[in-house]
Amino acid sequence: MSVLTRDEALSRARLLDVHRYTIELDLTTGDETFGSRTAIRFTAHTDGDTFVEIKPADLRSVTLDGQPLDPDSLDGNRIALKGLGAGEHELHVDARMHYSRTGEGMHRFTDPSDGETYLYTQLFMDDVQRVFAAFDQPDLKAVFDLTVRAPEGWTVLANGVTEHLGDGQWRAATTPLISTYLVAVAAGPWHSVRTEHRGLPFGLHCRRSLAPYLDADADELLDITRACFDRYHEKFEEPYPFDSYDQAFVPEFNAGAMENPGLVTFRDEFVYRSAVTDTERQTRAMVVAHEMAHMWFGDLVTLRWWDDIWLNESFAEYMGYQTLTEATRFTDTWTDFGVVRKAWGYDADQRPSTHPVAPEDVPDTASALLNFDGISYAKGASALRQLVTWLGEKDFLAGINTHFARHRFANATLADFIDSLAAGTDRDVHAWADAWLRTTGVDTLTPLVTGDNGDHQLTVERTGSRPHRIAVGLYDLDLPGDEGRLTPRRRLELDVPQDAPVPLGKRPTLLLLNDGDLTYAKIRFDAHSFQGVTANLCGLPDPLTRAVVWNALRDAVRDGELAPGAYLDAARAHLRHETDLALVQGVLGFAGAQITGRYLAPADRPTALATLSALCRDLIRRTEDGDHPGLRLIAVRHFINVAAQPDTIAAWLADGTVPGGPELDPDLRWRILARLAVLGATDEHAIAAELERDPSATGREGAARCRAALPDEDAKARAWHAMFTSDDLSNYLFTATAQGFWQPEQADLVRPYVARYYEDAVAVAARRGPAIADAAGHWAFPAHAVDPETLTLGETCLRDTHPVPALRRKLTDQLDDLRRALKVRTA
Repeated sequence: MSVLTRDEALSRARLLDVHRYTIELDLTTGDETFGSRTAIRFTAHTDGDTFVEIKPADLRSVTLDGQPLDPDSLDGNRIALKGLGAGEHELHVDARMHYSRTGEGMHRFTDPSDGETYLYTQLFMDDVQRVFAAFDQPDLKAVFDLTVRAPEGWTVLANGVTEHLGDGQWRAATTPLISTYLVAVAAGPWHSVRTEHRGLPFGLHCRRSLAPYLDADADELLDITRACFDRYHEKFEEPYPFDSYDQAFVPEFNAGAMENPGLVTFRDEFVYRSAVTDTERQTRAMVVAHEMAHMWFGDLVTLRWWDDIWLNESFAEYMGYQTLTEATRFTDTWTDFGVVRKAWGYDADQRPSTHPVAPEDVPDTASALLNFDGISYAKGASALRQLVTWLGEKDFLAGINTHFARHRFANATLADFIDSLAAGTDRDVHAWADAWLRTTGVDTLTPLVTGDNGDHQLTVERTGSRPHRIAVGLYDLDLPGDEGRLTPRRRLELDVPQDAPVPLGKRPTLLLLNDGDLTYAKIRFDAHSFQGVTANLCGLPDPLTRAVVWNALRDAVRDGELAPGAYLDAARAHLRHETDLALVQGVLGFAGAQITGRYLAPADRPTALATLSALCRDLIRRTEDGDHPGLRLIAVRHFINVAAQPDTIAAWLADGTVPGGPELDPDLRWRILARLAVLGATDEHAIAAELERDPSATGREGAARCRAALPDEDAKARAWHAMFTSDDLSNYLFTATAQGFWQPEQADLVRPYVARYYEDAVAVAARRGPAIADAAGHWAFPAHAVDPETLTLGETCLRDTHPVPALRRKLTDQLDDLRRALKVRTA
C-alpha cells in the first residue's frame, strides 16, 4: 500500500476540486465484508493525471464519466485516473470491503454479553480507504450524501441527522463541506438517550449491555455537554456549524475519542461499569470538552496538511481544559493536566523522536501519524496557555474569531493562524511562534538566589532559548504552632530572560518557579528551597502548586539528579496528607510503574513495594470514615497493584469486599485476580469462574490479562502465540494479553522471550497494521528488562531490520526510556 506524500497531495489539490460524494454502504452481506458504492463528482482545473484511493477486499467495478476502467489496474490502494480533461467528472466505484477487528476503518464487534453486533467507522488519516473510495487528503473537502442498509432492528448514526426509510435503509442528511477523514457511521442496536438544546438534537449512544450504566450518568454527561456548548458560544462568534450533536460510546476504540462532526465517537470505557474517582469523571468531561472544541478547531477550519495537526489537537486540548474549568463543577482541571498530560509532553520532548509542535517537514501520512503524541497535545496546549498568559485572553480570542471568519469550512496553515492572531495585537506573534512552535526540547529554569542579611535577590537561569512569562511563589514556614504549613508571602510575575535581578527581601523557605504552572519548562530548586519543600511539601496550600513541585521531583529522578528512593521517601511522608485525587493517582502511578518497576534494581524492589504498601494502608486507614471514597478507591487499587503477598487481597476477593468498603465491583475483582496470577496464587479454574461471573467484553480482557500473567511456561507460550502468531486477537485483547505477559516478578521465566520479541514484533506489525504495531511497541515491549543486553537487542533491530513506521517510533522511544532507566540506576 502506498502512503500519500505531501508533494502528491499538493499536486492533486492544484489539479482538483472535489464537490460531492454519494456513498451507499450495505452492512447486511455477512460477518467478514460489507458492500461499498461511491460516486464522486469533481472538477479538474487542467488536463492531467491523478489517482483515487481504496483498500478493497474485492474491487468490482470502476467507471469514470460513464466509461469502465479495469479493476485489475488497482495498484495497492490506488486507482489511476489518466488523461483527465479539464472540466467536470464523475467517478463510480463499487467494491466489497473488509470489516476491521483492530479499530481501523469499519470496526465490527460482537458483544459477548448478549451476542449483539455493532459497527463503527474510524477513518482518521488514511483509513477512509478501508470503507469507500476517496481523494483522501484533508484539503479536498466535499459534501457527503450517505445511505446505509443495515439489519432490521439496528439504528444508524452519521454526521448528520439520520432517517429510517424502511426495510433497513437509512439516509443521513447532507453534510456541509468536511474532510474525508471526518466522515462517520455507527450502526447497531444502540441504546440511546436523546434530548434537544438550543434547537439542536443531542444524543448519547452505547451498546445495549451498557444501558444501565449510561442511564445512570446521562444527566451528568448531558449537563457537561450543554455547559461546554454554551461556553463555546460565548467565546466563539461562529455558531456551532452542524445540524446535530451525537456522542457514541463504541467498543474497542483505539483513541480516547474522535471528533467526527456531529457524531463524536468515544471509547466505551467512559461508560463506567465500576466505581470511579471524581478525577476520572473529570477526565471524561475533559474529553467531552476537547472533542466539542474540535467542531471549530479541526472540523469547521481544518489543517491543510498534517504538519499542522497542532492546529487541531493543541487547541482542543487547551480549550477543553480551560472551558471545563470555566463552565462546570470541575474547577481544578489544570492540576490534572499538570500531573498527567504535561508529564506526557515532557517525556516525549526529551526523546530522540521529538519534533516541533509545528514541524516543517512531514513528508507523508505515515510520518504524520507518529506526531499524534504528547508534543502535539500536551506541549502544544502548554504553549497556548503560555501564549494566553503573554498575549492576554481578549486578544487571543479575537485572533481565534478572525481565524474562523477567514477560513470557515475551508483549510488553513500555521502561517494563516499567526496572521489572524497578529491582526489584533501589537505583540510580535510571529517571533513567539518561531521560538515556541518551531523548536524542540524542554527548557530548564533554575533559581539563583544571592545576597544576605534579609536582602536577597533572584536571577532565573535558563537552558534553552524560549521566552517565558512565569509566576514565582515565595513561601514561608508558619510559626511552630502551625508547624509544616507553607504560607504564600508574595507572588512575583517576571519574564525570562530577565532585565535585572528581582529583590526578594528575606529569603523564603521555598522559592518556587513557575508557580501556577503557566509555562512549559522543567524547574529546579535552590538548595535552601529543596530542603524546605521536601520537609514541608504537604503544607503547600494549593494543589496546582503541589503539582509543580511533584513534577519537579519527578523530572529530577528521570534526569538522575534525585535518587529514586528519595522520591519514595517524599511520597511516604507527604502523600498520606494529600487531598487532591489527581496528585495521589499521579504520584502513586509514577512510583509504582517507574520507580519500583524500572528505576530501582530488582534487589531493591521488595523494599520499595513494602513502602508503597504501607503508604496505601495509611490512606486506607485515613478514609475509614467514608468521607473520601475516591481517595480510598485509589488507595485500594494501588494496594492491590503492589501486593507482594497474596493473603490480604485473596481474602478481599473471597469476601467480595474490602473491610470497611468498597464492595468489589468487576474492575476490582479482575484487578485482584490479575495480581494473584502474577504471584502464582490463582489458576485457570478461578479465571474461568470469574469470566463466567462477568462474561462481558471487559471480562474477556480481564481473563486474557490474567491468563497471560500466570507464572507457567505453557501459559506464557499460549499468550505469546496468541499475540504474535495466530492474528486472531482484536486490538483490545492483544493489549490485555500484552499487559499480563511481562512481570518483574517473572523475569527468569520470560527471559527467553526478550530476544524473541524484536523479530516477532516486526513481523506482526507488518502483517496487522498501525494499530497492532502501536500496541506491540507499547504494551508488548519487555519494559521490565532494564539491562544492557535488552538495549543491544533493540538497537540491532532498529539498525538491521525495517519495522513499519509506527513500530519503529515506539521502539525508538522505548529504547530511549531504557537508556534513561539504566542511567538512573547507575547515577
